[in-house]
Amino acid sequence: MYQFSYADIQEDGVAEAREREREAINHSIALMTLAIEKGAESRESVEAVYFVSRLWVRFVEDLASPENQLDKELRANLISIGIWVVKEAERIRQRESTNFKGIIDISAIIRDGLK
Repeated sequence: MYQFSYADIQEDGVAEAREREREAINHSIALMTLAIEKGAESRESVEAVYFVSRLWVRFVEDLASPENQLDKELRANLISIGIWVVKEAERIRQRESTNFKGIIDISAIIRDGLK
């Protein structure tokens, strides 16, 4: 019979959540990379911007939740980054920017920090 402590189960849950977050960020990076290849006015660009916006809005909502257990300063910094990503994605959507690379770079940094 297996016995797990609550802390072990909780840690597994956190590790799984981080892995899902990494996968989602990897997917957003892949979409943004394809958008660069296909061009700012392509269907791929629209899909990438939509996905990235939804993803980061969800991250910001989670970070702002009182149940989020990350350090308060780290949460605030990540929220600021998330707001920047959402705003930059909106600028791309409105054809005011083509800064896909900036979003990709920031996303990669955050993804790598989830390890």
